[in-house]
Amino acid sequence: MTTTQATFTSEAVTRQIRVAVSAEYAAARSAPADNQWFFLYTITITNEGQETVQLLTRHWIITDGTGRVEEVRGPGVIGQQPTLAHGESFTYTSGCPLTTPFGMMQGTYQMVTKDEEQFDVTIAPFTLSEPYTVH
Repeated sequence: MTTTQATFTSEAVTRQIRVAVSAEYAAARSAPADNQWFFLYTITITNEGQETVQLLTRHWIITDGTGRVEEVRGPGVIGQQPTLAHGESFTYTSGCPLTTPFGMMQGTYQMVTKDEEQFDVTIAPFTLSEPYTVH
């Protein structure tokens, strides 16, 4: 039996802030027999603009395989509120548990400029899926 590990990606640019996502199934942290699937996602936020910005909050919309939607809001990411000058990037990895073997995530980061202007940056939808198994 071979298992193919699929990596799902998405990318969006809002006001010269690029958000690139790579997501994969975390078999070691999942228990399908108990309806528990866990997915890891790595996000790189890159400031391609001239203005320095700071990430204030996150807003996730998580949809499982049955169509159930959960919204998650909170300050920063992984306990941080990174500030990015022109050309700087911030990368982090986090996880998402689901009760189905597939789903989707999308959302926004609320950013602020040094002039206190707030704006939302899009996190394009990306797939969370258990890999296909070939017997």
